[in-house]
Amino acid sequence: MTRVDRLFVHVHELVTLADGSPTGARRGAAMRQLGVVDDGAIAVRDGRIVATGPTDEITREYRAAEELDLSGFVVLPGFVDAHTHPVFARTREHEFHMRCAGADYMAIAQAGGGILSSMRAVRETTLDELTATTLSNLQGFPAHGTTTIEAKTGYGLSLLDEEKSLRALAAAMAESPLTVKRTFLGAHEFPPEYRQDREAYVRLLCEQMLPQLAPLAEYCDVFAEPGVFDRAQSERILTAAKASGLRLRVHADEISPMGGAELAVALGADSADHLGRISDEGIRQLAASQTTGVLLPGTIFFLGKDTYAPARRMIEAGCAVAIATDFNPGSCYTQSMTLIMTIACVRMKMTAEEVITAATINPAFSLQQDHEVGTLHAGKRADFVALDIPSWRAVGYAFGGNPVALTVKNGIPIVANVAEQNPDVFGGGPAVA
Repeated sequence: MTRVDRLFVHVHELVTLADGSPTGARRGAAMRQLGVVDDGAIAVRDGRIVATGPTDEITREYRAAEELDLSGFVVLPGFVDAHTHPVFARTREHEFHMRCAGADYMAIAQAGGGILSSMRAVRETTLDELTATTLSNLQGFPAHGTTTIEAKTGYGLSLLDEEKSLRALAAAMAESPLTVKRTFLGAHEFPPEYRQDREAYVRLLCEQMLPQLAPLAEYCDVFAEPGVFDRAQSERILTAAKASGLRLRVHADEISPMGGAELAVALGADSADHLGRISDEGIRQLAASQTTGVLLPGTIFFLGKDTYAPARRMIEAGCAVAIATDFNPGSCYTQSMTLIMTIACVRMKMTAEEVITAATINPAFSLQQDHEVGTLHAGKRADFVALDIPSWRAVGYAFGGNPVALTVKNGIPIVANVAEQNPDVFGGGPAVA
């Protein structure tokens, strides 16, 4: 018998995604290969998966001091949320109600709302206060089954306040079990002091902010959109970011078609995000590239719009497609990947298999984490989520509550939402380590 640290046994349906390659993006029909094991088990040692398979086979081969019984649950790889904005100081619920009452973006902006409202809040907040709020935001993700995120700044919009944001994120990360990949988004909007001299802000980004702040991040993102950063400005900023050693992500073709997807591909960006207005040529180029299309249906839903990204055409063309929450204080205040899965199924016509893949291995690929997470192959981190649903086919179908029963990070349960309802569900073992 082989000794391991912990066994998770009698999983009703264990969705391993091990029918495909452990690394790389899944495209087309490969997005529907889930590798489901009935009455499955996971053996874990030193935070990594040693083996998965039917419970009777795993328990014949492996022994552990602790066994956690997951009877009745569906287990998936931990969700990877590849587009979030958790570094903010205050929420903007008043804007939500203004939109519900019929106000458009310009009316909200004229009333002092939008990104610049969040900018003012960050600028008025101390580093310690911003760190505490950011940590609170990070702590919300595991309760919804997310174990890896990409986290953007973008509400400071000055050298001083973007540095404060990145340092707050780093301090919050140190207190969180999540894997967090940091993105500098100084090009989120033009701050008021540069509204009449946008060229000066682009120079500030390229010549000062990027060289000085690059060591505090892994990625750079740009809100590439007419009225914000045009194509030429976006290309200058992204090229400077690449020269500073950062990898690239792009807010692309969200509101108006601007060739953002094509720009992301041309620059070798890891992701092009939003894509509600992606062109046919953008789809073709994305499909032929290693750039992942990260779709954000929750944002379109929350804003009450109809410009959902054409997920079906993108998948059928061979694009690497992921989904993410776009968690932020203004346009999508949710951390629930299962809710995003429902919206992706209903409004973008994705299948249950496709949204599972789009919430796990494909976003992991976009973050260069596919060798570590995104599937339950042996050797990867033991990051997974147990859902209290009858079958993996209920992914997307079950909505309105939180189906997450247990979130496991590096083989250790970090959230046990079910514990209060049924403290014996884990066979007497500790619910949270």
